[in-house]
Amino acid sequence: MSGVQQRQVDGDEDGMRLDRWFAHHFPQLGFGRLQKLIRNGEVKVDKAKVTTSTRVSAGQTVRIPPIDDADAVKPVKLNEADAQFLRDLILYEDDDIYVFNKPHGLAVQGGSGTKRHMDGLLKSLPNKKGEPPRLVHRLDRDTSGCLVVAKTKAAASHFGTVFRSRSARKIYWAIVAGNPHPQQGEISCFLARQSTADGEQMVVVKNGTPGAQHSMSYYSTTDTASRRFAWVTLKPVTGRTHQLRVHMAQLGTPIIGDPRYFNIENWQGAPGLSEGLHLHARRIAIPLRSGKKLDISAPLPPHMRASFEALGFDPDRYDVSGDPEDGA
Repeated sequence: MSGVQQRQVDGDEDGMRLDRWFAHHFPQLGFGRLQKLIRNGEVKVDKAKVTTSTRVSAGQTVRIPPIDDADAVKPVKLNEADAQFLRDLILYEDDDIYVFNKPHGLAVQGGSGTKRHMDGLLKSLPNKKGEPPRLVHRLDRDTSGCLVVAKTKAAASHFGTVFRSRSARKIYWAIVAGNPHPQQGEISCFLARQSTADGEQMVVVKNGTPGAQHSMSYYSTTDTASRRFAWVTLKPVTGRTHQLRVHMAQLGTPIIGDPRYFNIENWQGAPGLSEGLHLHARRIAIPLRSGKKLDISAPLPPHMRASFEALGFDPDRYDVSGDPEDGA
């Protein structure tokens, strides 16, 4: 590539780390070379100096210096084991998309110390043009369930718009500590990133705080195990980082196994309760490019199914049919 480019950050890239943004747009650029370009001030966002961990926002402009063959990294060989791993996760597939049942504990994108992630594994399932599938939305590393991935650039553009316009309807299942009061309702607040000793964390802030973004979710109590646990159905309206996890903690009923936002001191678990975050992207309904509507559900991951059994919750008792837009 010759000459300097100025490229705008898309809406579905809002909040993405700069190194991941470059990995998505310029996979031929090695991480070490990117670090050097950034240190030299050749990469800027809205004309400001940055680091590899800088988070970009929708609408910002990234300055991209000339990238030539010397910056290229060796192409990754297709890994049949990785390809089969992904095929075993497929819940739905057509000419445009995959819907995977992402496992608990598998990151969607790479980062410091993260070598195995969905974005990297997808290179083992190239399309007819040799291009890897593209992420169009994201789940936290420890959140399992429905993950939509586009097979082509045109499909990525369509489904990126679907998620930005909130046309995708999502339902999550969670097990929380305590019983929500009231049993169902709406959570609406402003969230902002804050650096802590344990890394970046989302916190509830006042409207007008720098970096604050509005967030909104609906919740409904599906079942309870005494007053100590509840199975909650969650429907996010917005899609902020860690939104559901922060919202349930804000309600006073944090999600079981949440390493960042579980805030109950001296809390005791229950016999048979599994470790790990108990949050699952159970169901997603999205309009396809054909005009039809896809409505797909993902089975619970093993650790959550074990906890459901231990607490007496029956995931097969409650039918998830019907319109996910209805109710809270």
